[in-house]
Amino acid sequence: MTARLADIAAQAGVSEATVSRVLNGKPGVAAPTRESVLTALDLLGYERPARLQKRSAGLVGLITPELENPIFPAFAQVIGQALTRQGYTPVLATQTPGGSTEDELTGMLVERGVAGIIFISGLHADTTADMARYERLRGKGVPFVLVNGFSPKVRAPFVSPDDRAAMRLAITHLASLGHRRIGLALGPARFVPVRRKIEGFLGAVREHLGTAGQEAESLVEHSLFTLEGGQAAASALLARGCTAVVCASDMMALGAIRAARQLGRSVPADCSVIGFDDSPLIAFTDPPLTTIRQPVTAMGQAAVRALLEEIGGTPTPHSEFVFMPELVVRGSTAAAPPTPPAPIPTAP
Repeated sequence: MTARLADIAAQAGVSEATVSRVLNGKPGVAAPTRESVLTALDLLGYERPARLQKRSAGLVGLITPELENPIFPAFAQVIGQALTRQGYTPVLATQTPGGSTEDELTGMLVERGVAGIIFISGLHADTTADMARYERLRGKGVPFVLVNGFSPKVRAPFVSPDDRAAMRLAITHLASLGHRRIGLALGPARFVPVRRKIEGFLGAVREHLGTAGQEAESLVEHSLFTLEGGQAAASALLARGCTAVVCASDMMALGAIRAARQLGRSVPADCSVIGFDDSPLIAFTDPPLTTIRQPVTAMGQAAVRALLEEIGGTPTPHSEFVFMPELVVRGSTAAAPPTPPAPIPTAP
């Protein structure tokens, strides 16, 4: 083994320690150096370890947390089309409850020799997750791009919507309609997009409504990114006297509309609701949903461009590309009711 390492190191013009790091999939080796070592293996007639064998130029992995929320199929379609136009074949890998985890899906894609991976709303968005998993992936020489979520601990391109700006758009719209008590319904606080939305929301209600401190924080309700989660969060916010609810997803917004109706309130006459994503078919709900449009096409295409640059050996900056969302006004928002409904008494 010592002689073999020495031969490879001499051929590649690097140290034996560097050869060892490459062969064992350790991080800390620049991509050009890694490629020199692998080329030396080929020239000397050594067989590459399985995990380091030449990757198919045609396969790119796409990992999503689920497909029930329409925003994820929308991303998959845009990214898949962009990859296909460039001659790549997308391989969609979806997590399912009780099924494969992100790490397991990543491992399966790496074993199949994908040229790179795009993660959508993955563990990179979870502030409690161990980001070392991405450094290990980089150590295996697999380029990747991360969509929706950011961590300074991960050296990779990130693509995100401007969540803070999204909340400013929503609050500005509702304040212009006369709403003075606006609630925010969103998912668990550990996620980066959730934290950013809260920051944008608190800043906007302070600026437009003069609401700050504990009063503003009491208008933030955490739940799950589901219809049922939106219903639960909106019920709590309506009980606190809110005449409008901004939701962190369109699915949550549909739940908020259901909550309002169960309380005998009409949307938008008694309560306005704003979603987030502008998912496919959301314009055809009853009422058509006012929402913040996530720039899916621009974000998906940017993610593909960044990944292909990484694959091509000209890495993009390891920073975050932030895209401006858009307010789409439809039928679920209207002027605040002349007499706001009284807060709903809660059980003792």
